[in-house]
Amino acid sequence: MKITSIETGIVALPNDEPLAGFSENPDAKNPIVTLRVRTDDGVEGIGVTYFGGALTRSLRRAIDDLGALVIGEDPLRVEEIAAKLSAAAGGSGPAGIFTMALSAIDVALWDIKGKALGLPLWKLLGGGRDRIATYASGALRRGLKLEEAVTAAGRLRENGHRQAKMQLGLPGVTSPAREVEQARLIRQAVGPDMDLMCDINQRWRVEQAIDIGKRVEDAGVGLYWLEDVTAHDDYAGLARVAEALATPVAGGEYLYGIVPFRHMLEARSVDIVMIDQVRSGGITPWLKIAGMAEAFNLPVVSHGVPEIHMHLIGAVPNGLTVEYMPRVFRLWEEFPVPVNGELAMPTAPGLGLRFSEAAIRSFGVG
Repeated sequence: MKITSIETGIVALPNDEPLAGFSENPDAKNPIVTLRVRTDDGVEGIGVTYFGGALTRSLRRAIDDLGALVIGEDPLRVEEIAAKLSAAAGGSGPAGIFTMALSAIDVALWDIKGKALGLPLWKLLGGGRDRIATYASGALRRGLKLEEAVTAAGRLRENGHRQAKMQLGLPGVTSPAREVEQARLIRQAVGPDMDLMCDINQRWRVEQAIDIGKRVEDAGVGLYWLEDVTAHDDYAGLARVAEALATPVAGGEYLYGIVPFRHMLEARSVDIVMIDQVRSGGITPWLKIAGMAEAFNLPVVSHGVPEIHMHLIGAVPNGLTVEYMPRVFRLWEEFPVPVNGELAMPTAPGLGLRFSEAAIRSFGVG
């Protein structure tokens, strides 16, 4: 089997929020780069990547340039292709646009491998379990009005979600008391039995994270984890927070490639390792990072793209839960839907995903 061609595109998906109905910015768009990798056997692999922002077209061009180098290669030799592309990229990697472009190609190659062997990706990767926990994400953003966030939290509970994530690090004029009150009211809305996570998105300094984190604990909110409490590469600062709080600290979504995770793990910066397959460089490095975390006796969780990450979290022994964020759902003919707080693993070979041609026509921008 040989790769014969690649095809990329850009879609600008609506920034709606289908889980609870309150979008932080309903007029915004989520630009996504799509990829199709075709082979001489007629097997096609697909991938997506994003985070390009104003550089989305540059990200697409990077995929085009790297993709041209894999024409004629055996798509089943993912490590060989990754090494070739890394060498060709020279000093432009290992982070940034190079890694995000590589991730789309790597995902498409694994999709091809699964289809060629007739296996869903999660089985190909080890088949750890056939169902995995998932948590609602994106419905409780910090930009919502307090009453909207509380209403949205109640809707998540009513819709059967068993885990959900909110945000603190509130915008505008705020205070520790205001942050704690938001957390307390959302906990009240979701009820005592839901696992409630909280994302800070690097908005607090170390001393703020310790202070507010302890106040939230004293208020009895009972967070499942506190995520990205301070700058993602302040490994010593993160370790101080993790040491000071009883609440588990999660982090890692902002890290590119493999090596930064080693630094984070060696510094004991987090209790829960969050891996984003786009920023990590695809499925191949994602699995290596999960293995490192396992060696440190730490669980791993995903960031974004649950339709891909469910395969990965479900395959590894230390996979904990999948972030159920519907950012890209409009792009697929079908997407996974949780039942009783869990996602059932797909049975179709590869990723088990098909691009919606109608969505590509409707939202395509190039």
